[in-house]
Amino acid sequence: MTLKQTLLASAVGTLTLMAGMASADTLRIGVEGAYPPFSKKEADGTLSGFDIDIALALCEEMNRECELVEQEWDGMIPALIARKYDAIVASMSITEDRKKRVDFSEKYYFTPSRFVAKEGATYEMTADGTKDLKIGVLRGTTLQCHVEKAYPEADLRLYNTQEDVFADLVAGRLDMQLNNTLQAMDGFLNTEQGQGFAFLGDDVDDPDCLGEGTGIAVRKGDKLAGELSAAIKAIRADGTYATINDKYFDVDIYGK
Repeated sequence: MTLKQTLLASAVGTLTLMAGMASADTLRIGVEGAYPPFSKKEADGTLSGFDIDIALALCEEMNRECELVEQEWDGMIPALIARKYDAIVASMSITEDRKKRVDFSEKYYFTPSRFVAKEGATYEMTADGTKDLKIGVLRGTTLQCHVEKAYPEADLRLYNTQEDVFADLVAGRLDMQLNNTLQAMDGFLNTEQGQGFAFLGDDVDDPDCLGEGTGIAVRKGDKLAGELSAAIKAIRADGTYATINDKYFDVDIYGK
């Protein structure tokens, strides 16, 4: 091998090592992009929202490059397990059922859920009172779990995006829908589309289905869960979390 060939081989080896290091430093985050104000897609195709900003802030805190990977909600966990990405930052509630499949960071926010229906609706929120009523929720969510358990005689309608739930509620194809209170307010009730609709009943109290807060899911046994928990504490402590929170909400949504 000539000196030129030796130098070329050495350079190629160095570039290969650097490429491997860059790949290892990239954190691939699964996001949805259809759940404003937590995540949405802008007209130019970019992603924005509370979840998106939190994901980027955590990557910066951990000195990692962030790669956002869009995924429809009902495929979130299967895609994580299939290694399409390394973590899920998509308003995913921490539940015992999900813990059987994935590990979670500590929570990064906690907000209640509540039904939305036409203003003045007087539905009796019991198993008998909701018989045959059309209730819409996101497919594969803790909300689906709650409706199936508490209102087994209701006509449960499942959707791939929250935007589709609201569209069918407005069109009269649903009697009510259930989702996160802040998302319902900012993504629907406080918009022109949501005029004539209001919350129905009180906050839903169902920790078995709705979980113990919203966390970041990672694959079973991945030490990334602990690293993300430490990063969440760090951005809470240095004010980064508060800055992101105040950009979207009037209250601290971290919860208790």
